[in-house]
Amino acid sequence: MATRTDPLTLEVVELIGTVVARYYEEYEQAAAAHSLTGAQARVLGLLSLEPMPMRRIAQKLKCEPSNVTGIIDRLEVRGLVERRPDPADRRVKLAAPTEKGTRTARQLRESLDFAREPLAGLSDEDRAVLRDLLRRMLGMEPAA
Repeated sequence: MATRTDPLTLEVVELIGTVVARYYEEYEQAAAAHSLTGAQARVLGLLSLEPMPMRRIAQKLKCEPSNVTGIIDRLEVRGLVERRPDPADRRVKLAAPTEKGTRTARQLRESLDFAREPLAGLSDEDRAVLRDLLRRMLGMEPAA
């Protein structure tokens, strides 16, 4: 079994760090092109998947709910997000993207080619193996 300090593990950790750094750098540039901060872009991206309460956004981003409230306020002023009652519990407010917000989130996703270009050079089988390994590393169920 590999230890955490063997050369292969150290190289893999370094490569993962490089991938993460490049991803964040490109994400910040894409967000700035839409006059958004990286945090605003991440919130908008999350909400484009499904509306959610501020508390859940904070859990997903691993930050304080008060930070999320400020981000949602700024996105709302720009017409990218709206607050609406949760149909399951009207006491809870959901943050949801507006049509403009959904369009902006899609444009953000489409502008991130850092990962797409290198991944395009991999076969479907290689990408499936990479996905499954990443899921295992994160303790997620294998893809169906």
